[in-house]
Amino acid sequence: MARKTFYGPIIDVSFDGAICQHSGECVRGMGEVFDTAKRPWINPSHAYTPELADQLRQVVGRCPSGALEIVERWSKA
Repeated sequence: MARKTFYGPIIDVSFDGAICQHSGECVRGMGEVFDTAKRPWINPSHAYTPELADQLRQVVGRCPSGALEIVERWSKA
């Protein structure tokens, strides 16, 4: 499975299902972004404030397999 990117207003999340260990850290950490009952099951649009984006970074950082990665958006100043 190829890595897929899900787009949000502040940061994006990429996911590679081939390496996912299904530990559930993401779902437990931020269920409003990671909801396996919905399609797509990753929706970074729920991380719409800087605080929520920081929380999403922390949750993705706890992914034990590396299946989840944050894709930062850098604006030109």
